Amino acid sequence: MKQRIKQRKGLFNWFTILLVIIIGYFAVILVKQQIYLNQVSANQAAAEERLATARAEHERLVKEKDDLNRLDYIEKIAREELGMTRRGELPYSSGKSVGSR
Repeated sequence: MKQRIKQRKGLFNWFTILLVIIIGYFAVILVKQQIYLNQVSANQAAAEERLATARAEHERLVKEKDDLNRLDYIEKIAREELGMTRRGELPYSSGKSVGSR
């Protein structure tokens, strides 16, 4: 009778150790998967932000392309950026030059 109790006690210890090892293994796998999913989620958020920025830039460029087909916009750009004037107009100068103080 005492041998049977000793055998069960020894079997119980091995079973407990094996069970703890298995639970530990699956816990490590679960934590690794959660870390990986968090990284994927962060990458997805960054990609969506870049996509939104690219879409906004695309919309701005499409609008500018459409504006470049209008004569009044072309005239505005020519006057502001290139300093061009129409025939008979005198260009306005504020008297300040880039190099003077």
